[in-house]
Amino acid sequence: MTIRKTFILMALFLIAVPSFAQTTSGGGASFVLPGAFAMAIASGLCGLAQGKAISASVEGIARNPGAAGPIRILLILGLAFIESLALFTFVNIGK
Repeated sequence: MTIRKTFILMALFLIAVPSFAQTTSGGGASFVLPGAFAMAIASGLCGLAQGKAISASVEGIARNPGAAGPIRILLILGLAFIESLALFTFVNIGK
């Protein structure tokens, strides 16, 4: 199953290579497909990371309810850092 996923991923990269080679057109409009791929990947991975962080914090609070306060503070700080990665990707697309 892993080899199949690897070949599918390689095929997708080979299909996407020509789209990343596009240059801006004469009118100054840029090709948005690479930026869309970057934002989609960043948003998807940030969503997975946020889900894992929330899951771990809920499990930690369930195991030790007395530590709910510090865990909650660290969770909010971690979620802010994770979300900032998607925002940095969004800002860098415009450059």
